[in-house]
Amino acid sequence: DVFGQMLGLELQSREMVDDQQVITDIYKTGSGKLEFLKAKSKDSSIARFIDKKGSGMHHIALVVDHLQPALDYLQDKGIELIDEKPRIGAEGLKIAFLHPKSTGGVLVELCEKEDK
Repeated sequence: DVFGQMLGLELQSREMVDDQQVITDIYKTGSGKLEFLKAKSKDSSIARFIDKKGSGMHHIALVVDHLQPALDYLQDKGIELIDEKPRIGAEGLKIAFLHPKSTGGVLVELCEKEDK
């Protein structure tokens, strides 16, 4: 991946997330991570995104301590949710997406912090 090479980062893991029809390449940065997505099928949301907009940033991900209370809070504040309940994403994390209509046109993923 060009960003991994450019930033001198090593590929940490590659994972297939079947329910989202995506392959994720994950690079750890020390204080966070970069995930690069590839479509597994022409029908996936990632493939449709690339067909419509070309390659580029798909979404940003933010870590929260407790995902369901965060979703409930945001929904109470009028933020439109794509996922009203958490689901499992890359690295087995609980995730949920906020609709870009409510976040200035940027797709936002919330990820529940890992218990360690």
